Amino acid sequence: MADSVAADAKNKLVIAISSRALFDLDESHQIFKEHGVEAYAKHQEKNEEVILQPGVGFTLVKKLLNLNTKQNPIDVILLSRNSADTGLRIFNSIEHYGLNISRAAFTRGESTHSLVGAFEADLFLSSNYQDVQKALESGFAAASIVGSGSNHSHKTQLRIAFDGDAVIFSDEAEKIYQEKGIEAFEENEKKSANVELKAGPFKCFLKSLHKIQSAFPVENNPIRTALVTARSAPSHKRVIHTMRKWGIRIDESFFLGGLDKGIFLKEFSADIFFDDQHLHCKSASQYVPTGHVPSGISNE
Repeated sequence: MADSVAADAKNKLVIAISSRALFDLDESHQIFKEHGVEAYAKHQEKNEEVILQPGVGFTLVKKLLNLNTKQNPIDVILLSRNSADTGLRIFNSIEHYGLNISRAAFTRGESTHSLVGAFEADLFLSSNYQDVQKALESGFAAASIVGSGSNHSHKTQLRIAFDGDAVIFSDEAEKIYQEKGIEAFEENEKKSANVELKAGPFKCFLKSLHKIQSAFPVENNPIRTALVTARSAPSHKRVIHTMRKWGIRIDESFFLGGLDKGIFLKEFSADIFFDDQHLHCKSASQYVPTGHVPSGISNE
């Protein structure tokens, strides 16, 4: 039985998410910071039946779970620094919203990053920056949720947008840009137009997402992806050739040449956008849920 479950899990798209990324727990977290664990626990117990408002990652999770089928299984795991006792309010809220989340780990204040591998997660979303950093260092796609009061997501279709360098791809090109400037970067990318870029931390997640996407017709597909990058011509050629070699389809590509990304993500109606640079995350989070990926030279 255990071996069968383990084998089955490997065929799934698995998303691990923290309770603060799934629900709005700002009020509770403020009580924890100002008054400590005991006051926090009392607050959660007192408000056990008070349903939490959706958090930054809620819409993404809801849409993913709506795509869950036997042919394309998708599993969402709750990883929480709460105890099981204080986490009861979270599960009451999960039940209220009809989210099919049955697996969870409550660590009572301990880091959750080590459990990402145990659950074989393809993606880890958390509001805890250190947990995200450690998950990335262990080789998993992970992002720190950036709060956003605005949500311009598509009503039904799941829409996910990615930055390129240091997210889908490695930061090899970004290093040249930051160390030697734009001219050296463009010259290198022009010479390397047909040389495949190395994989970044989100390649495997994108590939798993593409696999599910490919199970549906191209027209009216329930998943739509976008690449939103500061690259411009001629450096876009290497990106296109790399995606071809990987056999991954990206539906929309924006080569912005340094333009502000936020307004384009609003028009794309992203459920979430992943970027390695704080500046782009700040711009994006004005319009759409955003995940900061603390990887690569920009985060050293």
